[in-house]
Amino acid sequence: MSRDASKQLYEQAGLGPEDIQLAQCHDAFAIEELEYYELLGFCREGEAEKCIEEGRFAPGGKTPFSTDGGLIARGHPGGPTGLAQIWETTLQLRGEAGARQVPNARAGLCHMMGGGSVCAGHIFVRE
Repeated sequence: MSRDASKQLYEQAGLGPEDIQLAQCHDAFAIEELEYYELLGFCREGEAEKCIEEGRFAPGGKTPFSTDGGLIARGHPGGPTGLAQIWETTLQLRGEAGARQVPNARAGLCHMMGGGSVCAGHIFVRE
């Protein structure tokens, strides 16, 4: 679902993973974030571990993920989880994320899963 949904999302936005400066993903379990690097198109299948070792998705990397600690950091409280992702991405795009700030952030992706059968994604862009 995440692969299909992100493909449609990129097509609708006229952007691709290479245009995104930060991403929030449904990382309710530690392994999920690694899977989403690949499923959302930020690296090729089988390359997630290598990209982590290179620091690609860490603070200061090419595309930092879960810049506020993600779902695990906030205990994955269901409904508020998606709102927290949108809030964090909004702060980043406004340049108001303090010590977590991604420099020159212009586009951010938010990805959510629900109940194993729903996938939603949004790309926010600062003009």
